[in-house]
Amino acid sequence: MMRIYDTQTAQQTILRRPAWDELAIPDPLLDRIEALFGERISPDEAVRRILADVRARGDAALIDWSQRVDGVTPPALVVPRAAIEAAYDHVAPEVIDAMRVAIARVEAFHRRQPALSWIHNDGEGTLGQLVRPIERVGIYIPGGSAPLPSSLIMTAIPARVAGVDFIAMISPPQRDSGLPHPTILVAADLAGIDTVYVGGGAQAIGALAFGTESIARVDKICGPGSLFTTLAKRQVFGIVGIDGLPGPTETVVIADERANPQLAAADLLAQAEHDVLACAILLTPSYRLAEQVQAAVMAQLEELGRSEVIAGSLARGSGIVVTDSLAQAFALANTYAPEHLCLLVDDPWSHLGEVRHAGGVFLGERSFEVLGDYVAGPSHVMPTGGTARFASPVNVNDFVKIVSVIGLNEQTLRAIGPAAQRLARAEGLSAHAAAVERRLA
Repeated sequence: MMRIYDTQTAQQTILRRPAWDELAIPDPLLDRIEALFGERISPDEAVRRILADVRARGDAALIDWSQRVDGVTPPALVVPRAAIEAAYDHVAPEVIDAMRVAIARVEAFHRRQPALSWIHNDGEGTLGQLVRPIERVGIYIPGGSAPLPSSLIMTAIPARVAGVDFIAMISPPQRDSGLPHPTILVAADLAGIDTVYVGGGAQAIGALAFGTESIARVDKICGPGSLFTTLAKRQVFGIVGIDGLPGPTETVVIADERANPQLAAADLLAQAEHDVLACAILLTPSYRLAEQVQAAVMAQLEELGRSEVIAGSLARGSGIVVTDSLAQAFALANTYAPEHLCLLVDDPWSHLGEVRHAGGVFLGERSFEVLGDYVAGPSHVMPTGGTARFASPVNVNDFVKIVSVIGLNEQTLRAIGPAAQRLARAEGLSAHAAAVERRLA
């Protein structure tokens, strides 16, 4: 049952954002770690040990951990071209065509994003910014029961548009082949990935960050993953850049009394389908709509394949919140700062100005979140866990850096040098001040 909440109870439960260190680690996960390491350590410590091993032993450590964690010994860590070409035989032609549609739309969208160098010359000299692409990017793509070619497309294409020289992908081996999932291999080929590696979990993140005999070190790591890959990205940050620390996916739907309850229910169920940690939340001032959506969710759930996963999500962090008004619904959504914010309201464009924090805003019943997952155009890799307060979806700017340009003349030195000298003296940095004074003298 998808529960209906009042706002006060919702703020104390499903709308509350626990901190990283408040998350309870399930006993089965701790049991698995104990079986791997011979002692009951935290996931963070387990990741630390895996990363240290990969850094010290390279390929050998990556292969060992693949065997221990995934139960697979990959035949090679670099996927040969012949295996990528053979993967096309295992993917339905209509799926390949759909990936091509997604790639074309994602590329067209990101080519509209300005990321331009600028140089300004005036009487003071020259100031400006050089926009330069990151040289080497590594993308991690999970390889579980539901392969995610869309996540590869949504990350690789903005990087390619930005002008990244080298884009690698790493994905866990399948038990039957020792290679990444065929759908992932085809998506990598269509997206123009330069090299495909075999590896999963924290050990794959370590290989990209440190480099091994077979795997080239990169400058930035992107892509979704499990708790272990997210913890690994957090630990290697500073050695390499990262796109963020993605948590469970989430959607907030704001709906008024005129919304279609069947469509609202379908959108919530689509989000809950990801995994039991996914959050699907409806905010509405209409108790009648809340009851209609609740009934529609239960009716539609019976028709769906991943009903156990959905039921777990609905029972854990999802729900329907009845608000006093639409204004309160938007205020709650801004506080929650969701990954996806769907507006199933009359004239959604008139409410766009009320949105302050969200990874993506979906306006109306024909602009629903599932289209954003695959083919709308913007990247579906969006900030989760409330980080939409300060973070953005993956875009071209994630794959470039800015180099400042300073070329001032003698007149400007005379005008601004004394201020620099005084500030240096105020900070107790006499060598800084002297560097100015020698030029002024």
